[in-house]
Amino acid sequence: MSLTKTSKKERTPRNRTIDLSAEEIEIFRKHLVFEDDLSDFQDKIICGDAFQILKKLPEKSFDLLFADPPYNLTKNFGENSFKQTSLDEYETWLEFWLADCAKLLKKTASVYICGDWRSASAIQRVGMKFFNLRNRITWEREKGRGAKSNWKNSSEDIWFFTVSDDFVFNLDSVKIKRKVLAPYTENGTPKDWKKSADGNFRLTHPSNLWTDLTVPFWSMPENTEHPTQKPEKLLAKIILASTNETDLILDPFSGSGTTAVVAQKLNRKFCGIECDERYCLLTQKRLNLAEKDKTIQGFADGIFYERNTQIKS
Repeated sequence: MSLTKTSKKERTPRNRTIDLSAEEIEIFRKHLVFEDDLSDFQDKIICGDAFQILKKLPEKSFDLLFADPPYNLTKNFGENSFKQTSLDEYETWLEFWLADCAKLLKKTASVYICGDWRSASAIQRVGMKFFNLRNRITWEREKGRGAKSNWKNSSEDIWFFTVSDDFVFNLDSVKIKRKVLAPYTENGTPKDWKKSADGNFRLTHPSNLWTDLTVPFWSMPENTEHPTQKPEKLLAKIILASTNETDLILDPFSGSGTTAVVAQKLNRKFCGIECDERYCLLTQKRLNLAEKDKTIQGFADGIFYERNTQIKS
């Protein structure tokens, strides 16, 4: 797709997919950083080869690594593509860039690496060479029409590591508000739940099974043309749990910029790396929109709601 042309596809009035005009392309290109000058990398989107850029960033600078690399599948990503390889080759590829990332992290940093069932063992094996394994998050990815001769693939994984045993985890920032189906009382007083005009609710501890996410689609204001875009709500959970305000987050496969956008909305600093210039420009537009609108669908007033449905308390 040419960067000098906008998409001319006819859209319904409710289609809110973010696009770029020719004028916006020229405006947002001026905000990008390129690998020949990395003197100012904080709160920037770097357009270029992550494998080269990671070697040029300062060591022990980042508080969080969020990596959503190409899964071990043959897939096109804009102007680029990834071809499925053997599991051994995929492990070698993971280790190639993760070794450089490890050098950039502070001792107190956390690491989250996305994958699917095909790449799960490779991510665990390679990640444990550099970090301490904490957990594996499985989240429901409800998109897709199903398979004719297999179980529908409706989940993905995120591996959670830390650099050391000294790390941030803000439990109270990521509790989920759930409806109480069987209210329990002691002497007529609600136990661990509260009454409201809309029902009975309690704040629950977050688990490693996430079923409250919606993959961005055409009527959501965060949606872009990127084929594997992660929900803003997913990044909000990770960023709130594993960083504090003004911490610095690294995303070496930035895509359409969800990590950077959510970091900005939550008053964190970021550095995103993406080789496809169009996705970099879409990120810059999203960052521009986020300056005016800091809402995150499914998260409001410090509370995560089930399946992006906010119920007033």
